Amino acid sequence: MVKAELVARLAQEQGLKMAVAQRAVDTMFSAMTRALANGRGIEIRGFASFKVKKYKGYQGRNPRTGVPIAVKPKRGVVFKPGAELRRRVNQR
Repeated sequence: MVKAELVARLAQEQGLKMAVAQRAVDTMFSAMTRALANGRGIEIRGFASFKVKKYKGYQGRNPRTGVPIAVKPKRGVVFKPGAELRRRVNQR
């Protein structure tokens, strides 16, 4: 499912205009993005949790040339499905 399909489904199931459904989805994603960018986790009970994980910098290698390169520390997002989501996915 892509974002446009999510918006269309929300509009259809809730009887909303597409523009209203689009704003609702955009607002939700924006709030989630801001929380993660600020280092906060997100927990949606029964669905999933999203957490920010910090990765240390390390010495890597360019795979083509073999030249060592320094990889800077970074942050990534970890998705962990909730029990209800796992159960529904495994039902099929």
